[in-house]
Amino acid sequence: MRYRRANVYGGTYFFTVNLADRSSRLLVDRIDDLRASVRLVKQRHPFEIVAWIVLPEHLHAIWTLPQDDADYSTRWALIKAGFSRRIERSEVISPSRRAKGERGLWQRRFWEHQIRDGIDLQRHVDYVHFNPVKHGHALRAADWRYSSIHRYVRLGDLPGDWAVMLE
Repeated sequence: MRYRRANVYGGTYFFTVNLADRSSRLLVDRIDDLRASVRLVKQRHPFEIVAWIVLPEHLHAIWTLPQDDADYSTRWALIKAGFSRRIERSEVISPSRRAKGERGLWQRRFWEHQIRDGIDLQRHVDYVHFNPVKHGHALRAADWRYSSIHRYVRLGDLPGDWAVMLE
């Protein structure tokens, strides 16, 4: 089955990418492996990271692609494969995945949304940065280590106490 995806050269996209095991902590436990995989793909297939959050079992990212490029699917495939190669084989692999030579770390697909305008971008950047609060991983967005919010705070685009969960 072929999935229809938005393909706009130089587009900005919001992504959600999940591990197959939604109870896993693999993404934060092996954050250095994820970062290395992203760094390698970014060197070979450039893209701008607008915002990013890594939670234990899923991540959200906003990327802007180069003006002559619309291929985010290859980038995600390479990031997932590069990360998977760094992880010991201990996951349960379904027969259908095994038949295709796949690992069982990631959900096969990902969610993407093409950012339409500045308001849409701001809503999605806020969503990315609020996610650890939403999921109960932090009381304050800036308390979560694996977030691009720290760059936004450092640049003065957001205050350090943005998105605080009131008790």
